Amino acid sequence: MRVVAIDGPVGSGKSTVAKAVAQRLDLPYLESGAMYRVVAWAAVKRGIDLEAGDELTALAAELHMDVGERIVVDGHDVTGELRSPDVGRAVSAVAATPGVRTELVRRQREWVEQHRGAVVEGRDIGSVVFPEAELKVFLTASAGERARRRSLDETADDLARRDLLDSTRAVSPLVVSQGAVVVDTTGRPIEDVVEEIVAMLEKA
Repeated sequence: MRVVAIDGPVGSGKSTVAKAVAQRLDLPYLESGAMYRVVAWAAVKRGIDLEAGDELTALAAELHMDVGERIVVDGHDVTGELRSPDVGRAVSAVAATPGVRTELVRRQREWVEQHRGAVVEGRDIGSVVFPEAELKVFLTASAGERARRRSLDETADDLARRDLLDSTRAVSPLVVSQGAVVVDTTGRPIEDVVEEIVAMLEKA
């Protein structure tokens, strides 16, 4: 089962790069963050307190989500709703809930097993979800570049807040996993980054 793990902070280029790498390798692509956004979206919609860990954990377990090119929750396509400012502000708190992470890590592993491999991107893929991945990459970029890329969805303050929450949470914090290759995407064409990653796999 071939697994490529691509981690990094918001705006580092994870989604764009991971999708392109998956296409080059003819592998399925999984955006793990979409699962956390689904739970955050549902929590906001239902008015659940983001500090209520038990309620958030129960919510994560009960939601039926199909994560792919479109995101379908309980039979409804919610793809266009997952990038709202409200969801963006809620997702880090949701992702810091231990029970939510346990449930969604289980789902991520199950998804990849069902698809017999994948390029998976997120924040703890190489460190927690797939520590034995064939290749682990940690993407980074300058603060200014990241803010520019995310300007339509989140402000620079939003990014700074999410960085702090993601890197200091008690469970599965955002870190460079052991054995990961750090790649700075600042000012680089996507094709250049993709070529570098594919070349790493060819040398392995």
